[in-house]
Amino acid sequence: MDKIPVTFTLNGETVEGLAEPRMLLIHFLRETLGVTGPHIGCETSHCGACTVDMDGRSVKSCTLFAVQASGSEIVTVEGLANPDGTLGVIQEMFREHHGLQCGFCTPGMITRAWRLLQETPNPSEEQVRFGMAGNLCRCTGYQNIVKAVLASAAELNAAKEAAE
Repeated sequence: MDKIPVTFTLNGETVEGLAEPRMLLIHFLRETLGVTGPHIGCETSHCGACTVDMDGRSVKSCTLFAVQASGSEIVTVEGLANPDGTLGVIQEMFREHHGLQCGFCTPGMITRAWRLLQETPNPSEEQVRFGMAGNLCRCTGYQNIVKAVLASAAELNAAKEAAE
């Protein structure tokens, strides 16, 4: 089967590669581009381990073909780190508040949390729980994930106020 050129912006940089028409975005990211932050979980869109941000929306990369992403802007958990490579605010809050245990769901959780906080900068606990509902964790019981997202909101809002 002929491969199709795929080009998009990934974490701020233009990337390109060739993909078979039915190659899923998660496989293109991991196998073609070597971006292993997003994880392959259920491969049915239920768990959210593969969540990436595409054109301002959280998407499960196991449900999209790579060719569908052509021309898009995609952010993965790697793109949420600080420019110097240190942990970004949300990544640090997940570490600090023990919002991870085995770590399998963590990249998708952090990427979804980032989009949630773009949409709702000062969420209530209920809004966090609802907003993160499409991402499943089998280890933490979610309480520490919710704490990490709320702490992230507080940190980001404080930084925004200090900059103004």
